[in-house]
Amino acid sequence: MDDHHMPLTVPPAPRVDPPTAADERTMLTSWLDWHRATVRTKCAGLDPSLATAAPLATSPLMSVAGVVSHLCWVEHFWFEVVMLGMPDRLPSSPGNPDREWRAAATTPLSELLEDHERQAARSRTITARLELGSSARVALPGQGRMTLRWVLVHMLEETARHNGHLDLLRETADGTTGE
Repeated sequence: MDDHHMPLTVPPAPRVDPPTAADERTMLTSWLDWHRATVRTKCAGLDPSLATAAPLATSPLMSVAGVVSHLCWVEHFWFEVVMLGMPDRLPSSPGNPDREWRAAATTPLSELLEDHERQAARSRTITARLELGSSARVALPGQGRMTLRWVLVHMLEETARHNGHLDLLRETADGTTGE
């Protein structure tokens, strides 16, 4: 059994307000951790039967569970695949590009949240080992090699944007925002 499916051994990171003044690395990682923890906050107490509801006609795969699954795989892609050159475990493929969104429909939200926390822990470990200016081992077509700094900023943007989706999905599901 790979560690992607092992029980969560590290407690979820608490949502701690980022410092108002700190060095660049601390600011980037603190804000990213705050947004990661916000994902859990937005999902807390949601009835599991509502986690797969996809209320947006124009985005039929957009559900609370789908967003959590997607965020997990985005972390895997940018930190493990792009930065370290590790094999891509993403369940999607050119023939099924939205598989991580579809798989969320049959995976319990609690398991998806554990997967996300485990992946975030791996991403934190990778980040701690690299300098902000470290170049990715994988160059993306038409984009070249990103730096860890770029990946952290992108993950901040990606996670914050999807937290906005979680706000809307949660409010549509049960009338709350999970906070």
